[in-house]
Amino acid sequence: MSDKGQTEKPMRAASMLITVLVLVWLANMFFDSLSSCLLLIWKHTAGHVAVPILEESEISLIEWFSLAAGVIAVCGMGKRLRVIFQGKPGRWYAVLIIPLLVIAVVICVADWGASHGILFRSGGNMGLYYDQIFSYVGWSVLSALSLFAVGAYVFGMERVYVEQKKAGQYQAQAAVYQMMEEQYSQMERLRHDLKNHVLALSGLWEEQAWEKMGDYLKKMEDTAQLGANEEATGNRAVDALLSQKRKMAENRGIDWECDVRIPKQCGMNEFDLCVLFGNLLDNAVAACERLQRANAGQNAKPFIRVQAGMVKKCFLLEVKNSMNADEKSGGKIPEKDNRQGIGLLNVRDVVRGYDGVMHTEAQNGVFDISVLLPLGETAYDMERVV
Repeated sequence: MSDKGQTEKPMRAASMLITVLVLVWLANMFFDSLSSCLLLIWKHTAGHVAVPILEESEISLIEWFSLAAGVIAVCGMGKRLRVIFQGKPGRWYAVLIIPLLVIAVVICVADWGASHGILFRSGGNMGLYYDQIFSYVGWSVLSALSLFAVGAYVFGMERVYVEQKKAGQYQAQAAVYQMMEEQYSQMERLRHDLKNHVLALSGLWEEQAWEKMGDYLKKMEDTAQLGANEEATGNRAVDALLSQKRKMAENRGIDWECDVRIPKQCGMNEFDLCVLFGNLLDNAVAACERLQRANAGQNAKPFIRVQAGMVKKCFLLEVKNSMNADEKSGGKIPEKDNRQGIGLLNVRDVVRGYDGVMHTEAQNGVFDISVLLPLGETAYDMERVV
């Protein structure tokens, strides 16, 4: 394990522990103050006690109830908290902890003040009963606001992190797609110059300059990446992307089938097309690799099937791939890999931008994800189209 990983692991554990403790503490304070206030009101109204005072047994019961309620409330957020504290850099955990510690210190100071006298007072000569009510209400409001602030800060930090990751991945994808399109342009230029290359090779053949001829052919192959059997989808950027993903799949022993037709007047931005194809195929390759690791030593060969084209004036993209049957359930994509989760968010953003729909299904060792996008003026009743 790298030094970075060794540092981030304890920081993640410490930040998660501090967050959980602060949330439980604030929730406990809220339920404690609220319960004490309600009990005093009940004793005053139903019990007809002029100046009710909480007894030791009642205070202990309220404290245990409040602690249990706080723990249950935080446990209810356990799944979301686990997702938040996965895959973050060490700096993120440090930035998260500092404000939480500040809030904890402020509450400690206020608690110390309350232990040396009533912190919140009614402000008049309303008596001890109303001073107690005013104090408990004040503590309830303070703890509720602090609890809301902590929750908003923690989940807000997660939202900011996700948006930054999405933006970073978009920029990285844009650079990759531009590079692939430039490579594709080089191949197109080579095809355009094919006549000149044939004349040059014919001259070397007549001169029987076999070594020079071999070097010339090798240079042509390296420049044009011949033998790649590039897909012809109708879109140069998607062609370059699919060619790269197919090579990636074949190098990993994954069976590949592709039937993609993109009309020239598709109406979709090339970058959005590449975001859809790139992220879905990256996830498919990753799923096949996990299946290979799980079935090491067996002869089963994973596969990826890609189909896309116009259906009822909408663009339909469907990707099917092998998967580990124990890995996914209910048609949901696992979020074990943070990068895959971010990629799927980018796909959903594109689908939402075109008012489209996305459907996933997982059964019998096959994962199927389909995207249907209405294009231009055909963006009408999607439910009827589906």
